[in-house]
Amino acid sequence: MNLQVDVKDKGQAKTVHLNGEVDVYTADSLKKVLLPLAEKNNETIVVDLSNVNYIDSTGLGIFIGALKATNKSGSQFKITGVNARIKRLFSITGLDEVIDIDADQREGV
Repeated sequence: MNLQVDVKDKGQAKTVHLNGEVDVYTADSLKKVLLPLAEKNNETIVVDLSNVNYIDSTGLGIFIGALKATNKSGSQFKITGVNARIKRLFSITGLDEVIDIDADQREGV
């Protein structure tokens, strides 16, 4: 499946809307967009997963990389729009302990 990545820029807040699956086949396109945003200083990066039903370990790795980059650059990283299945994945892996995840908020910023 394909992954569509759309960035909405609201000054220092960027919302990255994803539509599709985040897996080994689509991860590179996400990485090319997300990591440069995360490396900018004093930004707020919100990834909206409202239209994502599947994430594999490669996708989780990209989110971890984005979190590390935002921590290094003094920015914030947040994930919103998480359905029950994806929320469970973050919970099982323990990533919900280190990534700010808001399952209820759909628009992000």
